[in-house]
Amino acid sequence: MLSAQERAHVTQVWDLIAGHEAHVGAELLLRLFTVYPSTKIYFRHLGTCPDEVQLQSHGQRMLAAVGVAVQRMDNLRAALSPLADLHAQVLRVDPANFPLLIQCFQVVLASHLQDEFTVEMQAAWDKFLTGVAVVLTEKYR
Repeated sequence: MLSAQERAHVTQVWDLIAGHEAHVGAELLLRLFTVYPSTKIYFRHLGTCPDEVQLQSHGQRMLAAVGVAVQRMDNLRAALSPLADLHAQVLRVDPANFPLLIQCFQVVLASHLQDEFTVEMQAAWDKFLTGVAVVLTEKYR
């Protein structure tokens, strides 16, 4: 899926945001809800107007899953299988929402990392996150 250089870029970006998962995750959710309000339907447990604590808590969980994917890039299917089951069978998230989340994540990364987030890193993260989305949507079939 990813070349050695792309894997290095993904790991490098992850190392830059490690320790800030709650904050980055909260910003990701806030951006997602602002730009794509229809996605709020999948986060009913956060209420109609989630506060910072709720956003950080769920954002932390989301980015923890991304961290697992980064650590287990060699076997995303095994790493994300329980999460794929959850999204497909329990939450029934429309797979069309994953590209929206990817787009928002890329914007958040770029806004935080600025010049450190090179074009090559962005391309590697796009490819990586697309791979994650493919794995998460496989259980829909």
